[in-house]
Amino acid sequence: MTHGDSSGTPKARLLIVEDHFFMREGIKAILERDPALEVAGEAQDAGEAISRSRELRPDLILMDVSIPKMDGIEATREIKALFPKTSVLILTAHSDPQLLMDAVKAGAAGYILKGDSQNRMLDAIKAVLEGETYLDQKLVMTLLRRLGEQADSRGIRPSPAPATSVTVAPLPKPLTPRETEILGHLALGKTNRQIANELHLSLSTVKRHLEHILPKLGVSDRTQAAVKAVELGLRPPERSG
Repeated sequence: MTHGDSSGTPKARLLIVEDHFFMREGIKAILERDPALEVAGEAQDAGEAISRSRELRPDLILMDVSIPKMDGIEATREIKALFPKTSVLILTAHSDPQLLMDAVKAGAAGYILKGDSQNRMLDAIKAVLEGETYLDQKLVMTLLRRLGEQADSRGIRPSPAPATSVTVAPLPKPLTPRETEILGHLALGKTNRQIANELHLSLSTVKRHLEHILPKLGVSDRTQAAVKAVELGLRPPERSG
């Protein structure tokens, strides 16, 4: 981060990767209204995105999926391999759960739709900058249902879960009931704060549980944990009433 707003807090440096000029200008105008954000650069295709990432080392990249030379998913994979500390937030017009899965597998920390509100875009950016995962919860639910249907078609039927828990496949290092519950909410695209509020826990307690969950799943960040949870066939908590 560099420079600072009126409070002296460093601004987050963003790179916009979008091949359509007017869309790029529109996104830039939204971001520049927030004093905590700075548009450090722009790119029109994957090659330029990689070179600008090397030059600018942005804190976060807003990555369109449909860009020339290499799609945004592949570009994300390349950039995360080169600059693992740079966060990538996928921006797309496609409400596709498989694309969501591909994006997070490539290392994206979030996935938002171009039709979302300006406030939602800013919320997603700030969540990712704070180390959160920002996933569209409707898409995550669609993905969970699809994976569940695929498991059912193969004859894999998880046992019914209690009302206050979720079900995951066996792990080398088993999760505690609370860790399983938190992972269930994480897989639904919820932020740490949302999880804390829903489970009546402190934010620090949720973060501490996540620190224990990641090594048990064999992943390095919460985005990969969310993907792993979905791949394991995790089911969201069943609510009574």
